[in-house]
Amino acid sequence: MVKIPPFDVEQWMDKYETTPGVLNIAETCCSSISVDALQRLNKRQDAPPPVDFSRPMTYGAILGSAELRQNIASQYDSAGSSGEVHPDSVIVTQGAIAANHLVFYSLVGPGDHVVCVFPTYQQLYAVPESLGAEVSLWELKAEDGFVPDVKALRGLIKSNTKMIVINNPNNPTGATIPTETLKQIIEVAREKGIIVFADEVYRPLYHSLDADKIPPSALSLGYEKVVVTSSMSKAWALAGIRVGWIASQDPSIIEKVALVRDYTTISVSQIDDQVARYALSPDVRPQLIARNLELSKKNLALVDQFIQGHQEVVSWVKPTAGTTAFVQFKKNGKPVDDEKFCLDVLEKTKVMFLPGSKCFGHGKGFQGYVRIGYVQETGVLQEALEQLSAYVKENLA
Repeated sequence: MVKIPPFDVEQWMDKYETTPGVLNIAETCCSSISVDALQRLNKRQDAPPPVDFSRPMTYGAILGSAELRQNIASQYDSAGSSGEVHPDSVIVTQGAIAANHLVFYSLVGPGDHVVCVFPTYQQLYAVPESLGAEVSLWELKAEDGFVPDVKALRGLIKSNTKMIVINNPNNPTGATIPTETLKQIIEVAREKGIIVFADEVYRPLYHSLDADKIPPSALSLGYEKVVVTSSMSKAWALAGIRVGWIASQDPSIIEKVALVRDYTTISVSQIDDQVARYALSPDVRPQLIARNLELSKKNLALVDQFIQGHQEVVSWVKPTAGTTAFVQFKKNGKPVDDEKFCLDVLEKTKVMFLPGSKCFGHGKGFQGYVRIGYVQETGVLQEALEQLSAYVKENLA
């Protein structure tokens, strides 16, 4: 029997996000958009609706419709890939969480060694470990801006290292791996023939970087043994359609994933596929990402204002991308017990966020840190920060 630890982030969310009157600033998706609102973003007035309800509800295209896979592939072309990403290099899945699981289940097992950035989404190191792989955590440090240290990576590589796992932009810190660092990671992998797996679920929400500082997808750096995952949930504000994908320019990786996928998924919902292809179409995609970037910038400024107002007890590495911030709270100069802190804040203010050491530390630190998701509706964030400010003044000052 495969043994796997509780998924602490999801357990916490499931337990507390339905608290009556909750001000949820733990959510990591951009403020969700309706299909009606999505349709209003289309710059073509004569465009057909997102869903064709006259279509028979068969299984549809097994690996995802040709149009959706083309729209996904085109994102990597526009990112400046060294070679065209073909739709056949893309497999559609039921969200990024299924995509990530399929990558590990297809490519690693007993006897393999995996290096994974840390902190990150627990799935990215817990699943390979549950499959019998040895996992080394590649720790990110606040003093480095949560940018991975490639020298430290070299020290973690072993003769049986099968995969290097990165998360760009990073969850929970909101940090970006710069282009030069990405290239260095690729070179380390190329030297040993190691697979690079990049969870890029928050891409392309680079809201606080100049255009020339936005890194390309790992898929675009000329190394065939790269596999990336993403979804419609985070940067695209469509978590409810449960569409994600896997992309790789290595045909053997795509073939292995497709074979394993037969055991888990016949196809995604045809309705979901249609909404996703509509959202990523050239007529809609620019307006949708512009909406989410604008909301990210506006809301991040509010969090920054809160932190600047409480610098004696609150600190962070300001995010450059994504939807999450990793914020540390202190009392009398020492990190708070973040789990007790989160529960006390929730009880007294209805403000909900996640404890860092419990959900991301796993015995490795991050005491006093909480993860805040700040790209929900601005009014919710404003009210939550007002309540949190009053709590901090009363309890931490």
